Amino acid sequence: MTFSNKLITWYLVNKRFLPWRETKNPYAIWLSEIILQQTRVAQGLPYFEAFLNTYPTVTDLANAPEDDVMRLWQGLGYYSRARNLHATAKKVAYELNGIFPPNYKELLTLKGVGEYTAAAIASIAYDEVVPVVDGNVFRVLARVYGITSDISTNSTKKEFQTLAAKLIPHNEPATFNQAIMDFGATQCTPKNPDCSVCPYINECVAYATNQVATLPVKLSKIKIKKRYLDFLILLDANRDTIIEQRTEKDIWQQLYQFPLIDSFDHNTEDIAKAITEKYDSLLYIKEIINLTESPIIHQLSHQKLHIKFWVVKVDQLPGTPTQWVDLNKFGFPIVIHNFITSVDLKTLID
Repeated sequence: MTFSNKLITWYLVNKRFLPWRETKNPYAIWLSEIILQQTRVAQGLPYFEAFLNTYPTVTDLANAPEDDVMRLWQGLGYYSRARNLHATAKKVAYELNGIFPPNYKELLTLKGVGEYTAAAIASIAYDEVVPVVDGNVFRVLARVYGITSDISTNSTKKEFQTLAAKLIPHNEPATFNQAIMDFGATQCTPKNPDCSVCPYINECVAYATNQVATLPVKLSKIKIKKRYLDFLILLDANRDTIIEQRTEKDIWQQLYQFPLIDSFDHNTEDIAKAITEKYDSLLYIKEIINLTESPIIHQLSHQKLHIKFWVVKVDQLPGTPTQWVDLNKFGFPIVIHNFITSVDLKTLID
């Protein structure tokens, strides 16, 4: 039995029920693939359902205010995906008459759609014979065929794409691509896979040579930067505060936050002095309270954030005030959202 036959046979018995597999609608498939970039299925499924219920068509999504889209995305991380999602929806709705490009090559012209996402949409929605190649596929093929090339290099990616293109059956590209994604996610897992029930146990090079734990090979390492973020919760006697939108090309772009003292180098030792410098000595400070003596550690792909929240009681706010009860109308990074929902406002004011 060929590789693809074994894979599809396994899939027909073990496949997960996922709503985007019950349709050929490219909008729903595209939406699911963007959400599942850098996100596990269990986490992404409620977001997929929320987006599809809120925006049933690509035109509905295109017409939505960006702040609403960002707020619905809140908690998924990698927020550039949400901005790209909205931009692509506008392009499809306004420039392409609401019709998604019908093939792999044209799908690649959409913002936020790379080779993997384009292949998934093209094969599942349009039955185009083009293989998906992502982390799951790297792992499955590297182990079964004993490929020890470094998957962080472009030449190795091409090697895997060539192999996958030879394996994908021309009469079932959608089933094959979904099968290999599921197989990598649930059977040939990154750690401690149950090889005893694997259909490839008799031909898997990694199993035969005791390399399951070491394949695929990825040599490059991401350098993680430390960053210290001190958020200032400015409060006046009316329980009003100040928030601002992150507009620069940085983490959490277009989301909202409390005023920030930001440093890559060291933590802020004298917060009162830093606040005074930030507001050019024009702010009259009544009291400063450190709500997080130990920093909250928030890990991103390339940054390790050390976060503190400071209550700064003032006579007058230095900007347009926002009522605390209205904060739920804005999209915040999840770490700030969690803080807002957990804090007792009375303890901040009293």
